[in-house]
Amino acid sequence: MSDKATLEINGEKYEFPLITGSENEVAIDVKALRGATGGVITIDPGYKNTGSCESAITFLDGEKGILRYRGYSIEELAEKADFLEVAYLLIFGELPNQEELDKFHEDIKSHAIVDDDIKKILDAFPKSAHPMGVLASLTSALTAFNPTSVDVNSDEDMYNAIVRILGKFPVLVAWAMRKKHGLPLDYGDNSLGYVENVLKMMFKNPTSDYEQNPILVNALDKLLILHADHEQNCSTSTVRITGSSHAGLFVSLAAGISALWGPLHGGANQAVLEMLEAIREDGGDTKKYMAKAKDKSDPFRLMGFGHRVYKNFDPRAKIIKVAADEVLGDLGVEDPILDIAKGLEKEALEDQYFVDRKLYPNVDFYSGIIYRAMGIPTEMFTVMFALGRLPGWIAQWREMRLRKEPIGRPRQLYTGETYRPFKSIDKR
Repeated sequence: MSDKATLEINGEKYEFPLITGSENEVAIDVKALRGATGGVITIDPGYKNTGSCESAITFLDGEKGILRYRGYSIEELAEKADFLEVAYLLIFGELPNQEELDKFHEDIKSHAIVDDDIKKILDAFPKSAHPMGVLASLTSALTAFNPTSVDVNSDEDMYNAIVRILGKFPVLVAWAMRKKHGLPLDYGDNSLGYVENVLKMMFKNPTSDYEQNPILVNALDKLLILHADHEQNCSTSTVRITGSSHAGLFVSLAAGISALWGPLHGGANQAVLEMLEAIREDGGDTKKYMAKAKDKSDPFRLMGFGHRVYKNFDPRAKIIKVAADEVLGDLGVEDPILDIAKGLEKEALEDQYFVDRKLYPNVDFYSGIIYRAMGIPTEMFTVMFALGRLPGWIAQWREMRLRKEPIGRPRQLYTGETYRPFKSIDKR
């Protein structure tokens, strides 16, 4: 194959280099396009065919259903590693040995106290505030209590910023939920693992002890691993482009949280449960709604099935389906919403229309089921997604800054009015 691509515009030919990635993906390097052609640009709404960067963090092949972090398959990581190991891998590039992992966890725990004045900010929110809005605000507010900018050329500075946010973020997640439900704000227990601590902070009743359920711990650990990174998605690209202006880590993360909030991105698992609620209120007939989903003239959209990137089965969904079955089996939850979900799943896996189009249940479908069974309220689903995505965002921000990438500044194709002379108001 040639190492160049030729583009012909108005009879003139221009050559641009081809770049090949480590998994043999090929990209046309068009950095010089505008300068070489006197102003021609590419246009690609949604960036479906545009690479914004080179990255060594996550490999995704949607056609083959492959997802790997730093070369390790998501299947192996979900089975053999825990969330903190995966976080370390994503951020620093290699799996930690026991000494490195122990130090990482201890350093995170040493930063697990949030300045008490943050509680005053939280108190100002009404209970009706969406937890994602609360989380984005509190994450941004951390900047005021940690005003020193990160020296990206200092390994120590960078490491301290990373363990600081990994320590404080679960506290903010738990506080966002407890505020919503009028529960007292508290800190965790440094004797617990990272995921166990998250569950205790979220669910501990002030009048009784909290007992860990290993099946729930395992399910949440897997969910966080599966959500930890996903290449250049909307929120990750937002973190990178915000950080490209040399904005700090905390505010870049707050921007990512806001991007994640949308129902087409992190809010998809909340949208799944809202859809299931609507089906229940309409009588719970899953066959009726499967028929509506197949009717092109019907505006109804089946949430949690298919994926923009994966053209086959979402590899994360295969893993988390097992955990969902374990959680539902262990808890013995009787819930009409979960019954409807299982009915939709069965219909989709057997219906030829969905099978032919590979519209399988995705990770958002199963994560919503697990969170509901665990007792996590629907409005907290996207917050849990953010908790899992945190190490991926950090890794992407760190990579972008260490590579000294230029500030993000997309071009546009102007389609508005051409020059018009100004008219005074009495002549308009």
